[in-house]
Amino acid sequence: MSRYLSKSAKNLRPSGIRRYFDIAETMEDVVTLGIGEPNFVTPAHIIEAGVQSLRDGRTGYTSNAGTLELREAIAERIEALYGLRYAPQDEILVTIGASEALFLALKVLLDPGDEVLVVEPCFVANAALVETAGGTPVMVPTTAREEFQVTGAALESRVSPRSKAILLSYPSNPTGAVLTREHMLQVAAVAEKHDLIVISDEIYERLVYGCEHINFATLPGMFERTIVLSGMSKSYAMTGWRIGYVSAPRAFSEAMYKFHQYLIMSAPTMSQVAAIEALRYGEADVEAMRREYDRRRKLIVDGFNQLGLHCFEPRGAFYAFPSVAITGMHDEAFCEELLRSQRLALIPGSAFGESGRGYVRASYATSEANIQEALERLERFLAGRGLRQGAADTILVA
Repeated sequence: MSRYLSKSAKNLRPSGIRRYFDIAETMEDVVTLGIGEPNFVTPAHIIEAGVQSLRDGRTGYTSNAGTLELREAIAERIEALYGLRYAPQDEILVTIGASEALFLALKVLLDPGDEVLVVEPCFVANAALVETAGGTPVMVPTTAREEFQVTGAALESRVSPRSKAILLSYPSNPTGAVLTREHMLQVAAVAEKHDLIVISDEIYERLVYGCEHINFATLPGMFERTIVLSGMSKSYAMTGWRIGYVSAPRAFSEAMYKFHQYLIMSAPTMSQVAAIEALRYGEADVEAMRREYDRRRKLIVDGFNQLGLHCFEPRGAFYAFPSVAITGMHDEAFCEELLRSQRLALIPGSAFGESGRGYVRASYATSEANIQEALERLERFLAGRGLRQGAADTILVA
């Protein structure tokens, strides 16, 4: 029956993450650091708000763009954090997670043949969604030596007459990098010089450690050429509620709205009610979870470095991205052998693009006990290969 499938369906690559989850599901006693999802339960008062909406009979559709009350709450939160004011009526759009928001942003910008500069390593869906929207992803590599910061020079080297947009994802999944103001200004200069739109995926915006997250649209001259994506999933431990949102100038948000209304109708009503509760009364919850992630971050990064798996310091999200260079193994082979021999699941860095080759992604959005157990299993794995601790001092990071 494959002859009936479209070329885009046939050519779309499967997720590089999924394979390792599928293997792990066939095994017992697996410790996984592979899942990019908070291990916290959604705070109780947020759950209760959603449940109460069901008790109150709010089980129908909302307006396509999301309830005005939610859009107002989103606009208020953005203004409080960054001093930016978006009009709730036509510059905020509520979506089914940030993934739908990204697809919509790409769909309204791209015609066949248009190119998007995609900074990598990046979330596995980024390049695939560019292709799904009809464009061509042009990957822009970053390196651990530069702490996975994209540079203006790297972007310039890949700009062509067909370039339409730059896709950024900072704080980064998978590296944990947070883009500095200096590097942001380099990106902004390239965007202005070549008349490019910037799509800035900031879903991890509230999870930063010892540094500042800068909303890209706050940079000089960038408000009118930036589409910012965010949502409730990561910062508020609300992945299953499926609430994302777009903040963008009216021309972009209204174009995205047209596609959204045909694809989705509206985000789940009870989830929108819960999101209002989270945005207005959930700041203490966000900060408590952020502090706990920070504690786990230090634990896991120190653990990797002590084992000789050199790991630069992630400053955002909830991922560490250590090098496996000392093993002499390809990152995919490393992860597969580790899973089969020690029942420890990590994700190969190459799943996130060529820039990730030779690294592995480990999520610390899990319990301290799981992190400790994972480090012990990893130590046994390395000892079985005759590798000594402390070898990180001899690694040259590409």
